[in-house]
Amino acid sequence: MTEGRTSHAYLFTGTRGTGKTTCAKILAKAVNCEHPVNGDPCGQCPSCLGIENGSFLDVLELDAASNNGVDQVRALRDEAIYSPANVAKRVYIVDEVHMLSTAAFNALLKILEEPPEHLMFILATTELHKVPSTILSRCQRFSFRRIQPQDAAARLSYVAQQEGIDLRPDGAELLSRLADGALRDALSLLDQCAAAGGVIGAAAVLDVLGLAGNLQTARLMELVLDRDTQGALLLLDELYSGGKDVGAVLSELSTLTRDLLVQKTAPSGGAALLSGGFDTAALDRLGQKASASRFLHIASTLQGASAELYASVNRRLDTELCLLRLCDESLCGDLTALEARVRRLEDNQSARAELAQRAAPASSPAPAGPRQSEAPEDRPPWEDIPPIEESPLPEEPPLPVEPPMMEEAPLPEEPPLPEGPSEPDKSKPRVRSAPEAVEKPSGTPAAKNMGGWWRTLIENCKGRLPPMYRPFLGMCAGTLEGSLLTVYAPDQLTLGRLDNDRVREALAQEMETIAGGPVRMTFRTGEPPKSSPEENLKNLLQFGKQFDNIEIK
Repeated sequence: MTEGRTSHAYLFTGTRGTGKTTCAKILAKAVNCEHPVNGDPCGQCPSCLGIENGSFLDVLELDAASNNGVDQVRALRDEAIYSPANVAKRVYIVDEVHMLSTAAFNALLKILEEPPEHLMFILATTELHKVPSTILSRCQRFSFRRIQPQDAAARLSYVAQQEGIDLRPDGAELLSRLADGALRDALSLLDQCAAAGGVIGAAAVLDVLGLAGNLQTARLMELVLDRDTQGALLLLDELYSGGKDVGAVLSELSTLTRDLLVQKTAPSGGAALLSGGFDTAALDRLGQKASASRFLHIASTLQGASAELYASVNRRLDTELCLLRLCDESLCGDLTALEARVRRLEDNQSARAELAQRAAPASSPAPAGPRQSEAPEDRPPWEDIPPIEESPLPEEPPLPVEPPMMEEAPLPEEPPLPEGPSEPDKSKPRVRSAPEAVEKPSGTPAAKNMGGWWRTLIENCKGRLPPMYRPFLGMCAGTLEGSLLTVYAPDQLTLGRLDNDRVREALAQEMETIAGGPVRMTFRTGEPPKSSPEENLKNLLQFGKQFDNIEIK
């Protein structure tokens, strides 16, 4: 403007409330101002005052949404050829120009190709992709960005001060965030809050606009991350009873989830991308409760539920169903549900392995030899017990302590084992059952979960079962009381996979091979009972008796 080099057509594009029409009016004043100041209109000359109060018809503002026909554009084209009456340039401000029809765009194109010297067009639109490229190529385009929250808050504070409105800084910050970069929306919200009267703070804004608030949103997110379905539904009912809109609740949850996901994936440079509605301490506390994949699932679920909420018959029910899916991914019924179940199984197995590792130093040192032999999973467990293979089987009679019928079952079958030199491979698995049976007659109600005779039993059973059952069987524990074998599963899912005829038959056949007789079998969920120190000592003493008559060569 200072150099006098202006174009005949300008195109202002950007989101709503960013000042496109306002800047178009300022530009119309600037090109017609009689005493410009550094290119800006002075606001004091007759041209500026006439354009401001609308008395000059040479600057005309049109709404393309209501004047989008070809006849209106043709009339405008025929009128534009006349020279202005009061100012230097005739200016047409066409708002929402993307609403023009195809024929209207073609009629406008002709005058844009060969404009008179005194004519200027200023087009404004929020949807640039709907404007034809033939129009875009003949205009100078300027893009208006969203107004930053701090700039909008400062402007709101200035307007409130000029109008005598008691606006607190926290209220101005909240209004600027709710406006989403549109200053016009921020001013409208301020006007709405000012109509209620009193001091306008964050709490007053939340009450007037019917929003859940960042504290309640953070509390609801914490319940979702803790998988507290009951607490989440009760809090939603509390918000709904207080007049809060369920759509606003899901929107605030989406904003919080976005901040958590940004902080999780870009912890160093993502601070500028945060919405600013939640303090850093709350974001750090909530971010430690879940992984990035969990936050991604929450964000996707919230986006889908928010999109379907507008066409919903029962908005509250759809919101409650969304919270149920957020608290328990297994209710989704898709790959996310399967992934959640697999993750739970992995977490349970890791927890049990950690507990077993912590309990290992407190156990008796006697079975350390067999336990070390179980470490390599790529070799059979009986290959690491050479001293037990040579132990004479007739030394087993002193072992029985209790009267169950399984105690005497393996004794008649064991003596023929050493006499079979022609079948050395078959004798090995038969001989390994002797030391493993040491734990069985002693009535050990709590055999170790991943060791001892139970570990050997499930390793042998894995060869009889398809691969689909092997991981679930390895997660279980077993106890033997008399002729009753009890299999403890960690949860109902594992129990449902193993409690069938195929698994029962494999366990029964292998247990009958070890015990020398039929056994009864039952499946339960939970942890097996723990053995007392007296029973551990008794088992240790009985385990050592089998080595009394071994001849060392």
